[in-house]
Amino acid sequence: MSARIEPLMTVDDLEAMPEDGNRYEVIDGELFVSCAPGLTHQIVTSNIIRVFGKYLDEHPIGVIVPTPGLILDLYSGVIPDLVFFSHERGNEIIGNERLNAAPELVMEILSPGRQNLARDRVAKRQLYSKHGVREYWIVDADNSAIEVYDLANDLLELRAILRADDEITSAFLPDFISPVSAFFT
Repeated sequence: MSARIEPLMTVDDLEAMPEDGNRYEVIDGELFVSCAPGLTHQIVTSNIIRVFGKYLDEHPIGVIVPTPGLILDLYSGVIPDLVFFSHERGNEIIGNERLNAAPELVMEILSPGRQNLARDRVAKRQLYSKHGVREYWIVDADNSAIEVYDLANDLLELRAILRADDEITSAFLPDFISPVSAFFT
């Protein structure tokens, strides 16, 4: 008996996906589909943008962008919830209205459901590790917590789990400090 080999999806195949309100992503040739984020997810996104916006007004070192197209290779194109990239890095990675290589910081806000959790905690963390994302935040609105992962030895390794009464910083954002609670209020 022989194993059936499925054709791998490519980022070019994403262009053929329907405009139906779903998010289509390809990770290492496998198609992932998720529905539009819920209201809590969108509120947390807005809060993070507001916190970063205040910081970036005072320290104009880069850009925070919600849901950009991030093309990492022929078989991996995803839509992270938020990314931060410095102006210098932006000059290297922006092309054709997409990010074409890893930004410094990627943030994923967890959505309910086993498949969604596995995609953000496992598949995307491995993908971002492989392509050199330097810092990865998994934002858990249900528990008002943020898992912070740093790239070390080609792996995004857990540095801290921060709760609402903690403060968050980043190696890529000089003098950035925010109460974690600001992301969830």
